[in-house]
Amino acid sequence: MKTPTSLQTLVEALRVLPGVGPRSAQRMAFYLLEHDRDGAARLSGALSGALEHIRHCEQCNTFTETPLCEVCASSRRDPSLLCVVETPADQLRMEQTQAYAGLYYVLLGRLSPLDGVGPRELHLERVVRRADNGTVREVILATNFTAEGEATAHYLGETLKQRGLRVSRIARGLPVGGELEYVDSGTLAQAFIERRSVA
Repeated sequence: MKTPTSLQTLVEALRVLPGVGPRSAQRMAFYLLEHDRDGAARLSGALSGALEHIRHCEQCNTFTETPLCEVCASSRRDPSLLCVVETPADQLRMEQTQAYAGLYYVLLGRLSPLDGVGPRELHLERVVRRADNGTVREVILATNFTAEGEATAHYLGETLKQRGLRVSRIARGLPVGGELEYVDSGTLAQAFIERRSVA
């Protein structure tokens, strides 16, 4: 039996999602068409609306519906602090901690030479320009602790330090509530390296 073209197109469209293979995409498509056509219509409308209205903030590069995102437009944020993150999801996670009151720059990726992503593809010159605006005093590198995230942090750190900016890197170590016996050795070793004095 031949699959209808529109069904096959839907399955292929669902496969663009991370972690969704051909069988998962097919199950999703069948579920939406068999059991939740209203949900499918809402999903379609939400995607269309997002594609039409969501753009990048002119200052920090995150997702927004206006030229400046809510964070960049706020007068309550400290413009002397600039936190560099890889994705809008990372920025959201930082905001949820309520521990940071500065501004952001969202890279929308990380250096990955094996994938052909270098400084030019990430437009890292825009980060440098943003940090070197005369207002920023410290750049906090909050890229992920992967090989690519570390390479990105190293590249940006060296470039920004040459411009006389103070550059820091978020610490890593034991999770709050974590038990030593369940922590991997790399994390435990880093916690020892980044230990601090007891007040």
